[in-house]
Amino acid sequence: PQQVTIGGTIVTVNFSPRSSHDPFEQTSNGLIAQTLRSTQQEADMALFVFSEQRLADALQVAHQRGAGVKVLIDPGFAFRDYSEGLDLLGVTLPGRNCRVEANNHPWNPPITSVGVPQLAEGDKLHHKFGVLDRQTIITGSHNWSRSANNTNDETLLVLTNTTVAAHFQREFDRLYQ
Repeated sequence: PQQVTIGGTIVTVNFSPRSSHDPFEQTSNGLIAQTLRSTQQEADMALFVFSEQRLADALQVAHQRGAGVKVLIDPGFAFRDYSEGLDLLGVTLPGRNCRVEANNHPWNPPITSVGVPQLAEGDKLHHKFGVLDRQTIITGSHNWSRSANNTNDETLLVLTNTTVAAHFQREFDRLYQ
């Protein structure tokens, strides 16, 4: 990741894919995990896909410290067996051949602030952002998945700016209602 400061805003930029042999911490998902673990008060995410276990685990670290967590996931992905949204809800859903995902970690206790937005027919929640502590934004084309990390050409930005965060927060709040 490369970091620059633009007009007082700290911007961290990273690109995918990275080899699955690279250390996780050096990947875009590693940057997301590091940023999630730093959350102190609240983390609100609007995600198309959320299927990377290590990101759910990082989010759990912040939640166990007392940070509130709200997650919206596209209805087409939210309840698939590999959705980490299910982990946050404390649910294990067997997949193909009735097998549970390796290293699955359903939260105990679960949270109830995970769901899907009400969208017009045919619409998708194609957002890929998180707002942390109303000041840090994780955004870009990068889905929160192993494929985005290791296969797809993706962009990830982490910005620290309360004004920009307020705009993302407004969109999250609109969808969450």
